Amino acid sequence: MIPSKSKVLLATLLVVLVSAFAFPQKSDSGPIDFSMRSTDGQTVTSESLRGEVVVLAFGASWLPLSRAQLTGVRKLADEYSDRGVVVYFVSTESENEKSKNFATDAQLKAFAEKYGLKVTVLRDPDGPISKKFGIDQLPSIIILDKQGNVQGEPIRGLDPAGNLANQLASRLDKIL
Repeated sequence: MIPSKSKVLLATLLVVLVSAFAFPQKSDSGPIDFSMRSTDGQTVTSESLRGEVVVLAFGASWLPLSRAQLTGVRKLADEYSDRGVVVYFVSTESENEKSKNFATDAQLKAFAEKYGLKVTVLRDPDGPISKKFGIDQLPSIIILDKQGNVQGEPIRGLDPAGNLANQLASRLDKIL
């Protein structure tokens, strides 16, 4: 029979181990290097964003929640652009015409225009960059501080009725 103090210690250790594997902390790993192409043909790199607070909203045009996400991203960009926050929508759609998740730049531009998104749309074809950031669900949003470090865990999924700016406000205010 295990004494009760040992049971508590064992339970605490189990919680710590499960949390460490289930919720990895990206902010401790330092900046993640990346390069993405915009639908306008420009290249955006992690290095070019140093000195900026950046919001990367990962999604896909085929995903219904991405449509709700666009409204939140648009509001977030409007509310924080004058405070030095740069917001991007990052499409994980494939550039391979044979893929069922294929989308052209023109299709992504039309998608953004249809939902009134005025931020730059970046391409992360098939998601290798989102995986570097620990994104395992779409839509998801991450914040990079001015040094390029991820701040907090990704915001996964969205509450369609929720206000994205309010959800991110405390994180953004801490690093601005």
